[in-house]
Amino acid sequence: MYDVVIIGAGPAGSSAAIFTSKAGKKTLVIDSDQSVTRRAWLDNHYGAPGISGPDLVETGKRQAIKFGAEYVQAKATKVVAGEGSLTVETENGSYEAGHVIVATGMFADFAEASGIRTKPGTEPRIKTIVDATSEGRTSLANVWAAGTIAGVSMHTIITAGDGAKVAINLISELNGTRYVDHDVLKS
Repeated sequence: MYDVVIIGAGPAGSSAAIFTSKAGKKTLVIDSDQSVTRRAWLDNHYGAPGISGPDLVETGKRQAIKFGAEYVQAKATKVVAGEGSLTVETENGSYEAGHVIVATGMFADFAEASGIRTKPGTEPRIKTIVDATSEGRTSLANVWAAGTIAGVSMHTIITAGDGAKVAINLISELNGTRYVDHDVLKS
């Protein structure tokens, strides 16, 4: 069983995976390879001037893998609550987790199929988003939402930050104390 299963490997999902895996949480990211970031050219992402969307996505995945996150290529279809765990169903099988982060970008089909409460989106071209709290909690216990699907701007710098924020909130809940991850230069 995974501590955290993340649906979506774009900036929000992989950013969340960096934090959860670095915190020692067994993390799986389910990637359907549909991230709209894969079609982008980015000149406005802090720290990464002039980078293609595919390069940004791959860099984020490599960073999360470095800390122990696992990735599988599959389309997640829904999450089902069980006795003390959640089961994420995909077209290729299922995965059990204590917590799930929905980071599906502009795609609400997974949330809707799972019975997670949604609402109209506010960003251009985003019709439906998950009705999440500012911490990232959804209407389904132990299911969180991050990034564009949670109602933040589609800009990669913002969705990546939101994925990190939600991961920190989730880790804090699991640890029972506020989680902080600050690395320091070695002198």
